[in-house]
Amino acid sequence: MKFMIVGKANAETEAGMLPPQELVDDMYAYNESLAKAGVLLAAEGLYPSSEGAQIAYSGGRASVIDGPFTEAKELIAGFWLIQVKSREEAIEWAMRVPVPPGHDGIGLDVWRVFDPADVPDDSLPQETREREEALRERLRADDH
Repeated sequence: MKFMIVGKANAETEAGMLPPQELVDDMYAYNESLAKAGVLLAAEGLYPSSEGAQIAYSGGRASVIDGPFTEAKELIAGFWLIQVKSREEAIEWAMRVPVPPGHDGIGLDVWRVFDPADVPDDSLPQETREREEALRERLRADDH
């Protein structure tokens, strides 16, 4: 099963401040432990929302809303994509994320990532399943 651990933004990340070196070192060690356990698929930090955009839909039309966005607690600062055996294991890994002192409140979300392999074979048309697998094969080939 794949899970995404999403790190919430705060005033410092939204201001574009780099974390203290001690936290950088702790995050590196955490990422190394994920990699050594063979569960890490990706881990990335994100720029502040001032570098981003949101796409809003109204009446079937899309419009762009440029950042920054006001509610930092609803924004994300980074993520890890992991592949583990259970939701409980994903939560165990999330509980190990180094958190600097003074960061109270909800700091991480843990979300299961949908995988077409989770859908019973008879639920998707064979053509859809084959197209999905062909796309994933191309993406894996592009990674190498």
